[in-house]
Amino acid sequence: MSYQLAVNLLERRGVSVDSIAEIVYTLQSAYYPDLSGEECIASVKAVLGKREVQYTLMTGIALDELAEKKLLPQPFQAIMEADESLYGADETLALGITGVYGMIGLTGFGYLDKIKLGVIGELNDRKDAINVFLDDLVAGIAAAASARIAHRHDRARVYPLA
Repeated sequence: MSYQLAVNLLERRGVSVDSIAEIVYTLQSAYYPDLSGEECIASVKAVLGKREVQYTLMTGIALDELAEKKLLPQPFQAIMEADESLYGADETLALGITGVYGMIGLTGFGYLDKIKLGVIGELNDRKDAINVFLDDLVAGIAAAASARIAHRHDRARVYPLA
Protein backbone atom coordinates (compact mmCIF):
# COMPACT_ATOMS: atom_id res chain seq x y z
CA MET A 1 0.00 0.00 0.00
CA SER A 2 1.13 3.58 -0.46
CA TYR A 3 0.48 7.03 0.90
CA GLN A 4 -1.66 7.89 -2.14
CA LEU A 5 -3.79 4.77 -1.73
CA ALA A 6 -4.40 5.73 1.92
CA VAL A 7 -5.48 9.21 0.84
CA ASN A 8 -7.73 7.71 -1.85
CA LEU A 9 -9.37 5.37 0.69
CA LEU A 10 -10.07 8.29 3.01
CA GLU A 11 -11.40 10.51 0.24
CA ARG A 12 -13.67 7.73 -1.02
CA ARG A 13 -15.22 7.74 2.46
CA GLY A 14 -15.54 11.54 2.59
CA VAL A 15 -12.42 12.39 4.60
CA SER A 16 -9.72 14.75 3.34
CA VAL A 17 -6.21 15.31 4.64
CA ASP A 18 -7.24 18.92 5.25
CA SER A 19 -10.19 17.91 7.45
CA ILE A 20 -7.86 15.83 9.64
CA ALA A 21 -5.31 18.67 9.70
CA GLU A 22 -8.03 21.03 10.99
CA ILE A 23 -8.47 18.74 14.00
CA VAL A 24 -4.71 18.69 14.55
CA TYR A 25 -4.62 22.48 14.42
CA THR A 26 -7.42 22.73 16.96
CA LEU A 27 -5.61 20.35 19.31
CA GLN A 28 -2.17 21.98 19.06
CA SER A 29 -2.62 25.70 18.28
CA ALA A 30 -3.18 26.63 21.93
CA TYR A 31 0.25 25.19 22.77
CA TYR A 32 2.06 26.49 19.68
CA PRO A 33 0.71 29.92 18.66
CA ASP A 34 2.93 29.99 15.57
CA LEU A 35 1.58 26.66 14.33
CA SER A 36 0.51 26.80 10.69
CA GLY A 37 -2.08 24.86 8.79
CA GLU A 38 0.68 23.71 6.46
CA GLU A 39 2.59 22.15 9.36
CA CYS A 40 -0.57 20.31 10.42
CA ILE A 41 -1.11 19.03 6.88
CA ALA A 42 2.53 17.90 6.71
CA SER A 43 2.12 16.07 10.01
CA VAL A 44 -1.02 14.24 8.82
CA LYS A 45 0.80 13.29 5.62
CA ALA A 46 3.73 11.95 7.65
CA VAL A 47 1.38 9.76 9.68
CA LEU A 48 -0.35 8.52 6.53
CA GLY A 49 3.08 7.73 5.09
CA LYS A 50 3.64 5.03 7.71
CA ARG A 51 2.99 1.54 6.35
CA GLU A 52 1.41 0.27 9.59
CA VAL A 53 -1.04 3.20 9.49
CA GLN A 54 -1.89 2.44 5.87
CA TYR A 55 -2.59 -1.22 6.65
CA THR A 56 -4.68 -0.34 9.69
CA LEU A 57 -6.69 2.13 7.65
CA MET A 58 -7.20 -0.41 4.88
CA THR A 59 -8.42 -3.02 7.38
CA GLY A 60 -10.90 -0.75 9.16
CA ILE A 61 -12.36 0.73 5.99
CA ALA A 62 -12.75 -2.73 4.46
CA LEU A 63 -14.72 -3.85 7.51
CA ASP A 64 -16.97 -0.77 7.36
CA GLU A 65 -17.61 -1.33 3.65
CA LEU A 66 -18.31 -5.04 4.08
CA ALA A 67 -20.81 -4.17 6.81
CA GLU A 68 -22.54 -1.69 4.48
CA LYS A 69 -22.92 -4.48 1.93
CA LYS A 70 -24.18 -6.85 4.67
CA LEU A 71 -21.36 -9.29 3.96
CA LEU A 72 -20.18 -9.94 7.51
CA PRO A 73 -21.18 -13.05 9.48
CA GLN A 74 -23.62 -12.73 12.35
CA PRO A 75 -23.46 -11.54 15.06
CA PHE A 76 -20.63 -9.32 13.71
CA GLN A 77 -22.95 -7.81 11.08
CA ALA A 78 -25.52 -6.80 13.69
CA ILE A 79 -22.84 -5.35 15.98
CA MET A 80 -21.51 -3.21 13.14
CA GLU A 81 -24.97 -2.04 12.05
CA ALA A 82 -25.82 -1.01 15.62
CA ASP A 83 -22.36 0.50 16.22
CA GLU A 84 -22.48 -1.34 19.52
CA SER A 85 -20.84 0.86 22.17
CA LEU A 86 -19.22 -2.06 24.00
CA TYR A 87 -17.73 -3.57 20.83
CA GLY A 88 -14.38 -1.79 21.34
CA ALA A 89 -12.43 -3.40 18.51
CA ASP A 90 -12.74 -0.19 16.51
CA GLU A 91 -10.92 1.75 19.22
CA THR A 92 -8.42 -1.07 19.68
CA LEU A 93 -7.49 -0.96 16.00
CA ALA A 94 -7.13 2.83 16.07
CA LEU A 95 -4.91 2.70 19.15
CA GLY A 96 -2.21 1.14 17.00
CA ILE A 97 -2.04 4.41 15.07
CA THR A 98 -1.89 6.61 18.17
CA GLY A 99 1.37 5.11 19.36
CA VAL A 100 3.31 5.82 16.17
CA TYR A 101 4.64 9.06 17.71
CA GLY A 102 4.66 8.12 21.37
CA MET A 103 2.19 7.80 24.20
CA ILE A 104 1.02 11.42 23.97
CA GLY A 105 -1.11 10.24 21.05
CA LEU A 106 -3.10 8.05 23.42
CA THR A 107 -4.39 10.98 25.46
CA GLY A 108 -5.23 12.89 22.29
CA PHE A 109 -7.14 9.90 20.95
CA GLY A 110 -9.14 9.53 24.16
CA TYR A 111 -10.09 13.20 24.01
CA LEU A 112 -11.08 13.02 20.34
CA ASP A 113 -13.03 9.79 20.85
CA LYS A 114 -15.02 11.54 23.59
CA ILE A 115 -15.76 14.90 21.93
CA LYS A 116 -15.89 13.78 18.25
CA LEU A 117 -14.27 16.94 16.89
CA GLY A 118 -14.76 17.99 13.25
CA VAL A 119 -15.00 15.28 10.63
CA ILE A 120 -14.87 12.62 13.36
CA GLY A 121 -18.31 13.71 14.58
CA GLU A 122 -19.61 13.94 11.03
CA LEU A 123 -18.54 10.35 10.37
CA ASN A 124 -19.97 9.16 13.66
CA ASP A 125 -23.34 10.83 13.01
CA ARG A 126 -23.84 9.68 9.40
CA LYS A 127 -26.90 7.48 8.98
CA ASP A 128 -26.30 6.58 5.31
CA ALA A 129 -22.97 4.81 5.92
CA ILE A 130 -21.29 2.55 8.43
CA ASN A 131 -18.19 4.23 9.85
CA VAL A 132 -17.68 2.13 12.97
CA PHE A 133 -13.95 1.90 12.33
CA LEU A 134 -13.36 5.02 10.24
CA ASP A 135 -14.30 7.63 12.84
CA ASP A 136 -11.84 6.05 15.30
CA LEU A 137 -9.15 5.65 12.65
CA VAL A 138 -9.42 9.35 11.77
CA ALA A 139 -9.18 10.21 15.48
CA GLY A 140 -6.09 8.00 15.70
CA ILE A 141 -4.48 9.71 12.71
CA ALA A 142 -5.23 13.17 14.12
CA ALA A 143 -3.92 12.18 17.56
CA ALA A 144 -0.71 10.78 16.08
CA ALA A 145 -0.20 13.86 13.91
CA SER A 146 -0.74 16.06 16.98
CA ALA A 147 1.76 14.02 18.97
CA ARG A 148 4.25 14.36 16.13
CA ILE A 149 3.94 18.16 16.31
CA ALA A 150 4.33 18.14 20.09
CA HIS A 151 7.54 16.11 19.78
CA ARG A 152 8.99 18.34 17.07
CA HIS A 153 8.60 21.73 18.72
CA ASP A 154 11.34 23.46 20.66
CA ARG A 155 9.24 23.59 23.81
CA ALA A 156 10.07 19.94 24.44
CA ARG A 157 12.73 19.88 27.13
CA VAL A 158 15.40 17.36 27.84
CA TYR A 159 16.01 16.95 31.57
CA PRO A 160 19.38 15.65 32.76
CA LEU A 161 19.38 12.40 34.66
CA ALA A 162 20.05 12.79 38.37
